[in-house]
Amino acid sequence: MTLPIDPTQISPDDIGEAEATLEMDHEEAIEHVREVFTDAGFGIPVEFSPSEMLNEKVDAGRDPYYVLGACNPAVAEKALNATDNKLGALMPCNVVIWEESPGTQRVYHVSIMRIARLIGMAPDDEEMADIVAETGELVDDAFENL
Repeated sequence: MTLPIDPTQISPDDIGEAEATLEMDHEEAIEHVREVFTDAGFGIPVEFSPSEMLNEKVDAGRDPYYVLGACNPAVAEKALNATDNKLGALMPCNVVIWEESPGTQRVYHVSIMRIARLIGMAPDDEEMADIVAETGELVDDAFENL
C-alpha cells in the first residue's frame, strides 16, 4: 500500500506534537497532568492504563503507561460541526504519560485537529484553522504549566 502522504516529510509542528518530562513518580504525574489539563479547560471523560491491560492479558511486562482522554466540549462541538461529525472518530484528544525510568515520566500529545486536517478528514479552511489555533492555545497553556 502506498501512503497518500510521505510521513518522513511531516514535522512535529504539522501534527501539533508536544512533549514534557516530569521528575516525579508515575501516579503523581497522572494526577498532575489531569489537574493541569482540567485547569486549561479540558475535561477528562476517558482514562485507562494500557500497560495494566497488556501486562494482565498478554504478560507484556510493560512499564507504567497511562492515557488521559482530554476534551474541551466547546471546541469539540465546533470540530464536529466543521467536519460533518467525522472528527469524533479521533476523539478524545489523548495525553499519554509513560514511565521512562523510576521517577521520570514522559508526557506526550499530538493534535487530532491538525492530523484530521492533514489527512483530509477536516477541511483546510479558515473555520478549521481557527479550531486548530484554539486547541493549540489550550494545549500550549497546559504544557507550560506541567
